[in-house]
Amino acid sequence: MKLTEIQDLIKFVSKSGVNEVELETSDIKIVIRTGKAAAPVMYQQAPMQYAQAPANTINAVAEAAATPIAPVAAVVNEDAKYITIKSPMIGTFYRSAGPDKPVFVNVGDEIEVGKPVCIIEAMKLFNEIESEIKGKIVKVLVNDATPVEYDQPLFLVDPS
Repeated sequence: MKLTEIQDLIKFVSKSGVNEVELETSDIKIVIRTGKAAAPVMYQQAPMQYAQAPANTINAVAEAAATPIAPVAAVVNEDAKYITIKSPMIGTFYRSAGPDKPVFVNVGDEIEVGKPVCIIEAMKLFNEIESEIKGKIVKVLVNDATPVEYDQPLFLVDPS
């Protein structure tokens, strides 16, 4: 087979839209593959079918939405007299230096300025968080070994 015949075969295959052609004679074997991929198969998901909620559930939700939220406002006002110790970084909050060590502070403990209140692990570094205020721990707002965000409240402190 001559070079011009092979070139003509390549042009023919590229124009025909075929992905692969094999030609074998007694003295030569030619395989021509084009870079064209097969047409993508498109799938469409059927829409989801949802069951309708019973009427009594809808009424219960409507009644719950209509109840006043005054008790929540009272809790917010009650906590307003406390100072919040917030997380200075993103990381994992730990109440103690290790699993077998005692916690830094408990509810009711008096704290001084500079006293460690917890550890926040960030990128494998354990950072002791020290109190910047003097007072009494009223509430621990985060569970041990949980992730915390920057500026997330950690403790409530009564400064009086």
